[in-house]
Amino acid sequence: MSAVPRSEKSGRAERPSGRFRRMLDRLSSSQEDLESEELREDTHASGCTRISECTDRQIVKVTGTLRTVTLRPRAGVPALEAELFDGTAPLDVVWLGRRSIVGIEPGRKLIVSGRIAVSHGRRVLFNPTYELRPFGKE
Repeated sequence: MSAVPRSEKSGRAERPSGRFRRMLDRLSSSQEDLESEELREDTHASGCTRISECTDRQIVKVTGTLRTVTLRPRAGVPALEAELFDGTAPLDVVWLGRRSIVGIEPGRKLIVSGRIAVSHGRRVLFNPTYELRPFGKE
């Protein structure tokens, strides 16, 4: 019998477990990775669908953080466009006929629901129902 730990006999290094492992993972991860993980956990906790799992013509409820908000006319009609990210994939959210909406700004978390469309390979949600998440929960 030897005093060598079982993990060294099998050739694998022993990984720290529990709280210490999570702390090491957080220290070695980029800020974007950490934010993505937090958004994925928030999606799971709120009972929403992950954006990466959404398909064309599916009615969905998703949550995430707005990365960008821009005014981009479509066919001569004003359109407020925003990119929502939930840690898995981006979703373009478009409000036709709107130049601005109070509370719709980069960095804001929200829940949107409606029917997904796929346009030019990107998921798009037109005129969704939306719910702004309170700042206290961010």
